Amino acid sequence: MTPAADFWPGCGFQALARDARGWLVPSDEYLQWLLARPELALVPESCAAEIALHESLALSPARVVLSAELAAVQDDDARENYTVFLRFRDGLLAAGTLEAYYLQLMRSGVVNVPAVFIDAVVQALLRNLLDNCNDAFEARAAEMLFRSQRITLQDGQMLAGDRATLDMLNETAGLGEVGRLLLQSGALQPTAQVKVLSADNAAQYWRESDRHHFLLDLTHELTQDLSHGLTFKMTRARSGLKALARVLERWVGHLLGVQVQIEPVHQVTDSAWRWHVGLDVESTAILNDLYQDRPVDGERMARLVSLFTLTFANPAEMRADVAGKPVYLGLATNAEGVVRIKPQNLLLNLPLASVS
Repeated sequence: MTPAADFWPGCGFQALARDARGWLVPSDEYLQWLLARPELALVPESCAAEIALHESLALSPARVVLSAELAAVQDDDARENYTVFLRFRDGLLAAGTLEAYYLQLMRSGVVNVPAVFIDAVVQALLRNLLDNCNDAFEARAAEMLFRSQRITLQDGQMLAGDRATLDMLNETAGLGEVGRLLLQSGALQPTAQVKVLSADNAAQYWRESDRHHFLLDLTHELTQDLSHGLTFKMTRARSGLKALARVLERWVGHLLGVQVQIEPVHQVTDSAWRWHVGLDVESTAILNDLYQDRPVDGERMARLVSLFTLTFANPAEMRADVAGKPVYLGLATNAEGVVRIKPQNLLLNLPLASVS
C-alpha cells in the first residue's frame, strides 16, 4: 500500500517547512492557506474595511494589523473572526513551530482559539509524522484525532465512521436538497457512498483521503465457537484499534520525545492499577470512577470502545512512584455514540519524570 504523493491534500501540509528537529515551521504560504478558510472568506456583504484587510493579509499574511483596522470592520462576526485568526497567527509565529504552539497552548490551560484551528494544527502534525507511512489503516485511524467519529455495531463489527460525513449522507446522500428528497422517497441508500477500509480497497484511501468516507473496523478480536462448548479467539491483523495504537505511539514520540508501546486490551485486571488516561471526556470519567471504586452502570460501561496498555520503553522517563508500571488508556463514546478524541490528553497526563 504505497501512499499517493500527498494524502489529506486539503490540510495545508505542503505549505509548511521542517526545522532541524523535524517540527513544522509556519510559512507565509501556510498563513495564506489559513486565511482562505471559509470562516474568513469575503462575502457579498463584506464592507470596504474588511475587503481591504483581507486583501492586504492575502499579500502579506504576517504583517502587523492595527487595532483601528479591526475596529473599522463593520460586521461584528467578521471582526471577531479576524481577531481570533490574528491571535492564532501571532501565537504560531511566536512559538516558531506548530508543535511548540500546540504544546504551549494545551499546557497553558487557556485554549483561546476555536476547535477548527486546533484541529487544523493536529491534522498538519499527524500528516507530518505519517509522511512516510505506507499503511492506509494508520492514516485512517489518525483521522480520529481531529475528526469526530460515529461508532456503530454491524454484523458483529464495531465500525468508526466520520461523523460529519455520515450525518451529511444521512440527510442528503451527499446530493444536497435533491438527495434529501430522494432519501425521503426511498430511492437512495445513504450508506452507499461509504465503505469499510480493507486490504482490497486500501489503495483507494490515498486518492480519496479528503472525502472521509472510509469506515474503520475497530473489531480487535474475532471469536469462533467450536464444538464441545469451546471458543477460539483470534486477534485481527488489520484491527483499527491496533492502527490507532501505532498512531498514538508516533504522536507521543514526536511531541514528547519518549518511546512508548500501546496495545489494545479488553479489561484491566491489574490489582495494582496506578495510572490511567482517558483519550476523551467520557472514558476519563469512566476510568476515574472505576479507579475510585465508584459504581459504573451497564449503559456507561457499554460506551467503552476499548482499553489500552501503554508502557514506556525506558521506565526511567516515568515518575519514580510509577516507573515500570503500565498506564491504562480508555476510549469511549458519548450517549449519542460519538467518539471525540482529545489527543492533548496523552501529552498532558502521562506520568513523565520531567516535562520538556
